[in-house]
Amino acid sequence: MPNGLTGGQVANGAPPLSSFFQGLKPPFPTNSWWAPFAAPPGDGTAAGPFPFESSLNAKGLMFGISTHRDFDGTSIHQPTQTDWRASFAEHSGDPASHKALAFDEQSVTIQYFQDSHTMTSYLVPGSPYITLNYNAATPFLTAMNGNIVSANGQNVTTSGSNLHMVVSVNGTELEVVDSKGTVYLIYAFSSITFNVTTQALTATNAYTGIIRMAMLAQPGHKALLDQYSSVYPKSFSLDYSYPSVTQVNLIFNWQTAGSGSNLLMLTWPHHRLKLVNANYPPQSALSYLTTKGYMYPILGSQWTMFYQMNPITFDAPRPVDSSCQSSLIQGLEYEISQLVPSQAPVPGDFYYWGGALAAKARLALIADVFGRRDLVMQVVNYLEASFQHWFDGSSSVGPAYETAWGGVINGAGATNANVDFGNGYYNDHHFHYGYFLTVAAVIGKFDLNWLNTHRDYINLFARDIINPSPQDPYFPITRCRDWFAGHSWASGIANGAGSRDQESTGEATNAYYGALLWASVALSQDFVNYANLLLTTEVQAAQVYWHLYPQQSATDPNNPYPEAGLRALTTIGNVEDWQSGAWLFWGNQKVEIAAIQMLPITPDKENLFDAQWVENVWSYASDELTDPTYSDDWRSVIVAAYANANPQVAAEWSANISDWGSGNTYSNELYFISTRPNPSGAPICGKMPSNPSGNFTLQASNGQYVSASASNANLVANSNATGAAVFASAYLPNAGTLQLVSTSQFVTADSSGNFDLSASRATASAWETFIIRQKVGARSGVYSIKANSNGLWVVVQADGSLKNSGTTEASSTGFSFHQSS
Repeated sequence: MPNGLTGGQVANGAPPLSSFFQGLKPPFPTNSWWAPFAAPPGDGTAAGPFPFESSLNAKGLMFGISTHRDFDGTSIHQPTQTDWRASFAEHSGDPASHKALAFDEQSVTIQYFQDSHTMTSYLVPGSPYITLNYNAATPFLTAMNGNIVSANGQNVTTSGSNLHMVVSVNGTELEVVDSKGTVYLIYAFSSITFNVTTQALTATNAYTGIIRMAMLAQPGHKALLDQYSSVYPKSFSLDYSYPSVTQVNLIFNWQTAGSGSNLLMLTWPHHRLKLVNANYPPQSALSYLTTKGYMYPILGSQWTMFYQMNPITFDAPRPVDSSCQSSLIQGLEYEISQLVPSQAPVPGDFYYWGGALAAKARLALIADVFGRRDLVMQVVNYLEASFQHWFDGSSSVGPAYETAWGGVINGAGATNANVDFGNGYYNDHHFHYGYFLTVAAVIGKFDLNWLNTHRDYINLFARDIINPSPQDPYFPITRCRDWFAGHSWASGIANGAGSRDQESTGEATNAYYGALLWASVALSQDFVNYANLLLTTEVQAAQVYWHLYPQQSATDPNNPYPEAGLRALTTIGNVEDWQSGAWLFWGNQKVEIAAIQMLPITPDKENLFDAQWVENVWSYASDELTDPTYSDDWRSVIVAAYANANPQVAAEWSANISDWGSGNTYSNELYFISTRPNPSGAPICGKMPSNPSGNFTLQASNGQYVSASASNANLVANSNATGAAVFASAYLPNAGTLQLVSTSQFVTADSSGNFDLSASRATASAWETFIIRQKVGARSGVYSIKANSNGLWVVVQADGSLKNSGTTEASSTGFSFHQSS
C-alpha cells in the first residue's frame, strides 16, 4: 500500500458492492459513467452507454433512450427513459446474482447469472445497440415505457383471445412497438421464438447466442441498423501517438465479434470535429438526439482523432508588454512582501488550501520571468512552510489512502460526503489535485532538494488523477476522465453515484495543467505528453459543451444545443448526463457561472478562452460587471479572460479592481493581461492609474477641508486649510489606504454606507482600502474615492460628514489632494 500519507489508510463509508465486483480487486473506477452500477445501493441510473442510459436492478438490465427534450429558459432536459428490462426466465431476482465480468477505459461487461444460465451484456458507449449474450437461458424482455401494442405488424391486445401471441424470429429481426409509439428492433443471431404479451417477450425455449436491441427513431434508419447488426463491440482499448511535441493522435479501438467487416458506432460533436479519415454514412441514415447533441453514424472499429496540443508550460508564450512592466513589478514586490513563512496557512481542507496556495505559487513564476531570484525564493519558502504541514501531520486534515475503491482522499471525509465537497467519496479529485500539483511543481522547479525528498509523496496525487496504466495496483486509470464523453466527470460515488456532472471546466483543465507542470519537473516526457493530451481534450470538450455561441446555427450538425434560447445564455454552468444548463449548484449570477468556467487564471488558459466566447460573455454579463454590488473577485476572472479578445480594455478595467479573491492576485491578473496576443501593437497598459502616494490634506468640492482627530475620529468636510487633517495615502495594488497621521489610525468605511468614514482602525483590512482615481469630468487633480468595503463612492453629506454611499462615480464628491509635508 502507498505509505507516507499522514492520514494512513482508511475505508470509504460507501464501499463498492462486493457482489458486483465478485472475483475482482480494487482499484475500481469511481467517476466512470457506470459508477452507479457499483456504488451502493447499485440501482442508480448510469450515464450511458449513450445513446442509452441504463441501470441494474435485481431482476435485470434496464435501458432506454430519451425521446423527450425540453428547454425551460435555463436548461435543456432529456429525462431518463426506461424502455426495456432484459433478463431471463430462470433468474431468481436475487440482487447478488449479477456482477461485473470486466471493465476498461470506456466499457463495462456485466453478467446476470443463475446456476449455469447467464446473460452477459457488453455495455459500450457509442453503440446504437444493446447487446445481450445468452447462454442456456430463456430470454425475458419486459416493456417498461408502455404496453406492447404490436410485434412484426401484428396487434397485441389486452383482452379476448389475443391476450398473447407467438411470433417466430428466424435469424432476422422482430419489430416491437409500445403504446408510447416507441419502436425497437430486436435482432437474434440464431433462430428463436417469442411469446409476446402486452408486458413482455418471453422466448419459448432456452437460448444460446446473441440478441441485439436498437431503438428505431425513424423508419428510414432501419436499413442501416439492419445492415450492421451482425457486428458488435465487446471491449475497448485506448491508444495515442505523438507525431510531434505539439501533436497527438487519440485512437479508439474496439474489440469486435460477430460476422461482417464493419462496426456501426455513433459519434458526438467533439468526435466529429477531430476525426480523421472517418467513414461516415449519411447523417440522415441514423441519428439520436442526446444531451450532447445529435449522435450520427460512423463505420469502423478504430477511430483516430487528431489534436494540436498546448505547448505552454509555466510561462505565457510571449513577454510582458513593456507598458505593463513597472506596474507589474511594483505589485509583485508588494504582494510577495506579504508572504511571511511563519504565517503560511495550515491546511484545513484540500480545495481552498490548494486554490489559495496555487495563486501564491504563480507569484514565484512571474518573479522568475523578471529574473528576480530574491522574490522567487521568498515565495518558495512560504509555499514550503505551508506544504510542510502535509508531511508532519500538523494539519487538521490529512491525506489518506482509501482501500475500498483505491485512491488518495481527505481522510476526514472517508465516511462523510459533506467534507471537502465529497473528496472522501471521490468527488472533485481533479479539481483539488490540480492545485496540489501546481504548487508542488513550482516548489520543485526552484528547490531540487525538496523535489527529491517529496517526489514519491506528490506522485500519489498525480497517480490519483492521471494514472495511464491498468497495471497500477493502487489507482484506477485516469480517474475522472470519460474518454467517450471527451471530458471529466466531477461526480464520484456519493449518493449512489447519482447523475454524472461537471461544473468547473476551468478547474478541470487546471487539473491536467497542474499535472503537466508536475510531470515536467518530476516525471518523464511520456507523462508530460499524457497530461497534455488530457489537457488538450478537456479544453476541446469545454469549448464544445460548456461554451455557448449565439451565432452558431441550430442546424449545424456539431451544435450540441439547437435551442437558440439556450445558446443566448453564453455559458453552460453544469453539464450532467440528462441535463445541461446555465446554472450552478451554489449560485446563479452570470459572473459566477462564467467565471467558474475560467478560473484559475494561468498561462495555458489562452487556449480555453477563445475570443468569440469571451466577447459573448463580456456582452452577456455586462450588467453585472458594471454593478458595484457584485464583488470584484468574480469580475477579475472575467476581465482577465476578456484580455484574450481586447487586452487594452481588460487592462483599463483591471485598474479598478481591488479584490482578486483567494485564487488570484493583482500580479497574476496583470501578468495574464500583459502577455496576451496584441495584434494592434498599442500599449496594453497605457498609463495605469493608481492612488496618489504621500501625505495630503483633502479638500472637498464644496471648498471645505476634511478634518478628523483623536477626540473625533469621524471624517467631516468642515474646516479651512489650517484645520485640515493630514492623511497618509499608501500603496496597495490598484488601491491604497488612508491613515490619519496624527493618530496613526486607518480610515474605515463600513459595508452598509450608513455610517461616517472614521479614522479608527489600528490595522488595515478590506474595509480600510479605497480606490482613488481622477474624477471623470473634473479638472485634473480632483479625485473620486471608492470604498472597497461595498464598492460605493464617498459623498459629502449636507452636514459635512463623509459616507461611502454614492451608487455612481458621477454622484460622488470630488476631492483635491494637496501635498503636505
